[in-house]
Amino acid sequence: MDVAKLVETTLAGMGYELVDLELSGRGLMRVFMDKPEGITVEDCERVSHQLVRLFTVEGVEYERLEVSSPGLDRVLKKEADFARFRGQKAKFKLRLPLNGSKQLVGILGEAKDGAVQLEMEGGSVVIELSNVDKARLVPIF
Repeated sequence: MDVAKLVETTLAGMGYELVDLELSGRGLMRVFMDKPEGITVEDCERVSHQLVRLFTVEGVEYERLEVSSPGLDRVLKKEADFARFRGQKAKFKLRLPLNGSKQLVGILGEAKDGAVQLEMEGGSVVIELSNVDKARLVPIF
């Protein structure tokens, strides 16, 4: 059973977006979700109750469930994530070096055709999404 797909479908039906799902070896399941107007404690409680019922029915095994917002340093995974946060600062950890570096920080530009443009101090680069190991927003305070 694809737990991620099950959670994603359930959240979408409730009006939320699954941002990330982490499963640990000790039975911990972390669900990070979002919606355009942001996540409240009540949203987390509502989704948590729904997922507990769903997992019981579907026979999904877990020890502990945590449901939360993605936070200010939200992970970016899908092309739509990069497009949504265009103009914001992000940091990347790449699988293969680009211009001699695996770590890049800059302002998100256009995201299309499986790549995202990143504006950095030294100029602009295009990063293939298939080369992204991790990408997160950088909160600006």
